[in-house]
Amino acid sequence: MLNKITTFLGSALAAAFLIGLATTLTRSSMIGFWDVLPVYILMAVAIFMMIYEAFFDKN
Repeated sequence: MLNKITTFLGSALAAAFLIGLATTLTRSSMIGFWDVLPVYILMAVAIFMMIYEAFFDKN
């Protein structure tokens, strides 16, 4: 049970950090949405892979 809690907490903190990095780029007035779109895509893929490895990949 403790292992699941620490895995969830670590994944949540890492996801929050990655989302914070991606949203920081949109604060600049010189960077538009289309410039940041590849970053959002890469962050989504990274978060999905992290969650998949932490919870579903049990090999």
